[in-house]
Amino acid sequence: MHYDVILVGGGAAGFFTAINIAERNANLRIAILERGKEVLSKVRISGGGRCNVTHACFDPKELVQFYPRGSKELLGPFHQFCSGDTIEWFAKYGVELKIEEDGRMFPITDSSQTIIDCFTQAVAKFKITVLQGVSVQSIYQGEKGWKLDTTKEGMSCSQLVFTTGSNPKIWQLMEEMGHRLVEPVPSLFTFNIKDKRIKDLMGISTPASIQVKGTKLEATGPVLLTHWGMSGPGILRISAWGARLLAEKKYQFHIVVNWLPEIEKEDLFEQLKAFKLEHAKKMVTKRGLFDFPTRLWERLVLSAQIDEAKTWADLSNKHLEALLVQLQEGEFQVNGKSTFKEEFVTAGGIDLRDVNFKTMESKNCKDLYFAGEILNIDAITGGFNFQNAWTTGFLAAQDIASKF
Repeated sequence: MHYDVILVGGGAAGFFTAINIAERNANLRIAILERGKEVLSKVRISGGGRCNVTHACFDPKELVQFYPRGSKELLGPFHQFCSGDTIEWFAKYGVELKIEEDGRMFPITDSSQTIIDCFTQAVAKFKITVLQGVSVQSIYQGEKGWKLDTTKEGMSCSQLVFTTGSNPKIWQLMEEMGHRLVEPVPSLFTFNIKDKRIKDLMGISTPASIQVKGTKLEATGPVLLTHWGMSGPGILRISAWGARLLAEKKYQFHIVVNWLPEIEKEDLFEQLKAFKLEHAKKMVTKRGLFDFPTRLWERLVLSAQIDEAKTWADLSNKHLEALLVQLQEGEFQVNGKSTFKEEFVTAGGIDLRDVNFKTMESKNCKDLYFAGEILNIDAITGGFNFQNAWTTGFLAAQDIASKF
């Protein structure tokens, strides 16, 4: 079967690119190939099933700062298609987005099904063929375009786009065609920590600053305690920025947690002394400071070797110093990682030096394009990885449509 354009990968980048090509030329024969039984599966689970479509950061220079890999290359593309353009694009299809306090943007329905319906209806409108359960085995570029061997049948096309995300088999195919590959490692993951200070406190979330001991790697943000350790935006930021470093450490390292990052160490000591005078007769474990989660406060007090029967009046300066260490310099050992299933992202993929970021066309193979996470681009959690998919897909679509 011959198509004008074939997109390999039925995820967010594949659908968005295909629709944008069809918008520019509705007469083209376009097909999306998906190896799995379902399309848009990552869209479905994103943001806890709400789909974090993008982020309310509208300045390209600011936006690129959320990308540990790809920031330099995405600056130009974001001037072509940025978060505001994403909002307009979805509005054109009747999908209104809302901004949450932290800048993340979701459909007002709070359902990822809204985004899936938007894509599937647009694909039907433009008569784009979607083939599921079709895996690409090999590709060959001849004089008249591309030939693909798949698990179902042979196919051919003039323009070929890969939007396969973290697919080792496709990466290998691209490597065989002369593309350099940056070895993939997980980028967003949670930390496995067994420590009595946080045992059985799952569900507690509180702001904190985290540093990987012995490195310059640090981040600030809410930390969520889980049954396996620590998660939440603060931890995920560290995992994104430190993806390669932490892989080299085989996910065995120590972190230092400051549970009160907004207070200077010297100021905190003075506040503890003032609190001691003000609440002298109250038990330390029962009367915490700073709207701190009660159960976590109690654990940190006990870890500072302060008996649970002690009142604030009983505390010496040594006690206060020990408590300060637990509050601002608590050390935790990390033994391994867990996949953050909602936002599984990989650092690595097609080397960005092999791609023209004005068109997303391969520098090695004419009429071959990339969009989304197949590239060595990844971001912290918050809608930024989807924005990469929309922007690179838009640029690829624009160039492909111009060829017909």
